[in-house]
Amino acid sequence: MNARKGREPLAAAETDRIVYDLTGIEHQYDTLLRELPGIDIRFALKSCPVDDVLHCLAARGAGFDAAGPAEIAQALHAGAPAGLVHYGNTIKSDQDIAAAHRLGVRTFATDSVEDVTAIAAHAPRARVFCRLATSGDGALWGLNRKFGCAPEDAVRVLATARAAGLTPAGLSVHVGSQQMTTEGWQQALDTLAETLTALAGRGIVLDHVNLGGGLPALGYQDRHGNPLDPPLDKIFTVLREGMDHLRGLSPAPLAFVMEPGRHLVADHGAVRAHVARLTRRRQPDGTDVHWLYLSCGKFNGLYEMDQLTHRMVFPGHLDAAEHVRAVVAGPSCDSDDAYGEGRHTVRVPASVTSGDPVWILSAGAYATSYMTQGFNGIRPLPCVCVRGQEGQH
Repeated sequence: MNARKGREPLAAAETDRIVYDLTGIEHQYDTLLRELPGIDIRFALKSCPVDDVLHCLAARGAGFDAAGPAEIAQALHAGAPAGLVHYGNTIKSDQDIAAAHRLGVRTFATDSVEDVTAIAAHAPRARVFCRLATSGDGALWGLNRKFGCAPEDAVRVLATARAAGLTPAGLSVHVGSQQMTTEGWQQALDTLAETLTALAGRGIVLDHVNLGGGLPALGYQDRHGNPLDPPLDKIFTVLREGMDHLRGLSPAPLAFVMEPGRHLVADHGAVRAHVARLTRRRQPDGTDVHWLYLSCGKFNGLYEMDQLTHRMVFPGHLDAAEHVRAVVAGPSCDSDDAYGEGRHTVRVPASVTSGDPVWILSAGAYATSYMTQGFNGIRPLPCVCVRGQEGQH
């Protein structure tokens, strides 16, 4: 939204909250389907477990990537049929596998023989897809150690699944959250191709490939406040070409699934916060630094402020003539509660005072997920969902 044209609605909000624009999320979903024809969407529920958001995506035809029984139940409550919900977490207890099976889920992610054995015992005749490890290079959050296995292990895992009476249904990858390069995707596609070929040599024919998450949001800034510029059009081209290549390698029709999270919601959520104080203090190294303390920070909506910054709009200071470079920090008594670990400054109006409202843009991903329930007595932000121009913060 153009901040100058939106002066009145921005200034009118009187209390702190997080606002989601459902119309914008729906548009983002439709655009993704046009860019990647034939893709099946399983929204990464963990990125935005807000019922109204889930309902609008389910009504659009989306399924859900759930990380445990509680998320599965929430997805079903949002209106998704159990066949469009998969258990996408490779880490799960026997009890959670059985609970998911009772809820109707029949497709499970895996990356180890031990997990396959548990699935066979507690979700008999289920479908499994094996997650391949990726380097995570090029992503803000690489996700490259806790999950996934090597191609040769994937063959062993899926062969074990077949022997245990499960259906070896697919392969998956995750290139890292907020993947900023085409190379990250190309490397993952190459690994998928290698593994598909090896599986075919063992007589294991899959029915789908899950390309995971990682599609970037477009509205973020780096630690210094400079806009990030992911090559989204080129990423889509690499994905389309890679999907065609994988289809050509498969001896049977191959469907494709994707698990977008932040790509669908980040740029369509904004936090309305307020200024606690703008200060200037001498640092231990002898430099003078401005600090802008806000009512919202790492523990109540901006958990990812270690790797990125958000564009901020100060409705009462849109025409400010003077700006300063300031470290932006949240309200808690915790030194981690600051942009870039408190080492990087961004440009803010010099005229802001305590109580002034501020809109923090592109804050829709993981804001509600990572909010504490009362650290330092700071309560979670209320969530409001709107439609149309009103929500285009």
